[in-house]
Amino acid sequence: MISSLPDDNGDDKTDEKIARKMLEIDDKIVSLDVLCEAFCCDLSRCRGACCVEGESGAPLSEEEVDLLEEEYDNYKPYMTAKGVEAIQQQGFMVVDSDNEYTTPLIAQRECAYSFEQDGVTLCAIERAYREGHTAFVKPVSCHLYPIRVTRFRNGSHGLVYHRWDTCHAARESGSLNATPLYRALREPLVRRFGEEFYRALEAADEMLRNEESP
Repeated sequence: MISSLPDDNGDDKTDEKIARKMLEIDDKIVSLDVLCEAFCCDLSRCRGACCVEGESGAPLSEEEVDLLEEEYDNYKPYMTAKGVEAIQQQGFMVVDSDNEYTTPLIAQRECAYSFEQDGVTLCAIERAYREGHTAFVKPVSCHLYPIRVTRFRNGSHGLVYHRWDTCHAARESGSLNATPLYRALREPLVRRFGEEFYRALEAADEMLRNEESP
C-alpha cells in the first residue's frame, strides 16, 4: 500500500508527491529507495568512514545504553586507548543537540567504540560479537545504516535511505552486483523488525518489478 508520511501540516500536493515515494507495511512507512537503490558496502574503498564522519555519534536506545555498560568488559579489549578514555570521560552515551542518546566520539571524530585495522575503521563491539565474546552485535542504528529509522508520534516507524557521498563506492558495488539496499541489510532488518517484515519487503519488491515490466 502506497502512503505518505504522517504529517499534520502537509498540503495535498506535497502529500501526493511523497505518497508516490513511500510504501506502507503495517505500522511502518518505507521509502521506496530502500527497495530500489543499489547498495553493497565495500570497506576496501570507503575504509569504514561512516564510523568516523558525521555531526554526532550513532543513535542509541535506553536498552542499548544498558547493554553497552553490561557488556563493556567483553568488548573493551577490542577498543583503542583513546576510545576507552572517551568512555571514562563521557560515559557510555552522550545526549546530542536533539536530546537523543548517541555514542560518544573521540575528539568529535570517530566513534569511541571503533578501532582501526589495516587502514579500515571497524566496530569493537561487532568484532567481540563475531568472535563469540558478547551477545550484543552493535547498536541497531549502526547495523541498519544507511537506513535511518524515525518513530512518529502515532507509534509508527519511518524507514528512509540516508544518501551521502561517502557511500558512493557502496552504490557502485551494489549496481555491479544488482543488490538492492534492503537485501544488503537483511540481517539488521530482521534483527530490528522481524522475518515477517522482511518477507513483506521482498513481496513489495517483486510487486514493483512486475509493475515495471512491459
